[in-house]
Amino acid sequence: MAATSLGRMEIKVRKGGADDVPAILAMLDSAVVWLNGKGITQQWGTEPWSTSAKAVALVEKIVAEGTPWIAEIDGEPAGTVTLTPHPAPYVAPADEPEVYVHLLVTDSRFHGRGVGAALLAHSVAETRRQGLSLLRVDCFAGSEGRLVAFYESQGFTRTESFTVGEWPGQVLEQRV
Repeated sequence: MAATSLGRMEIKVRKGGADDVPAILAMLDSAVVWLNGKGITQQWGTEPWSTSAKAVALVEKIVAEGTPWIAEIDGEPAGTVTLTPHPAPYVAPADEPEVYVHLLVTDSRFHGRGVGAALLAHSVAETRRQGLSLLRVDCFAGSEGRLVAFYESQGFTRTESFTVGEWPGQVLEQRV
C-alpha cells in the first residue's frame, strides 16, 4: 500500500478488486450529487450510478479489464481510479503501449484534500512500474474546462478533443 502524506493527513492507496465495485459506485454517486449541487449536470448525469444497470455494468466491466486502486483516508474510501491498457471505446488507442485512467473520482466528503492528485501520482508510478512511458486520460471538457485544467495542473497535456452525443471531451496524456 502506497502512502502520500499531505500535511497531517495521510492518503493510503491500495489495490482494489471486484469486491470494491459497491464502494466505487458509492463514490460516483456522491460525486454526482456534488457536481449537481454546483450546477454541473452534464459531466456524469443527474442520477445515481448505482441505480442504473447500464452504469453498474460499465463500472464492473472497467474494473474487470483493469486494476482498480482505492485511496483511503483514516481507513475510509476517499477516491478511486482504475488503470487499463486501453482507452474507452470512443477514444482511439495510442500507437504504443499505454496505461489509461478510468473512473477517477473523489468521494464528495474528501473534496479538496488532494485525493485526485494522489491517485494520479500513483497512476504515474504504476505506469513506470509497468515499464511504460505513456499515461492517458479523457475527461469532460465542459464547465469552462475546469477538469481539463485540473489534469493540466497534474502534468498532462491536451491531445485530441471529441464529442460523444452532446458530451464534450478532451484526451490528455503525460509522458512518464
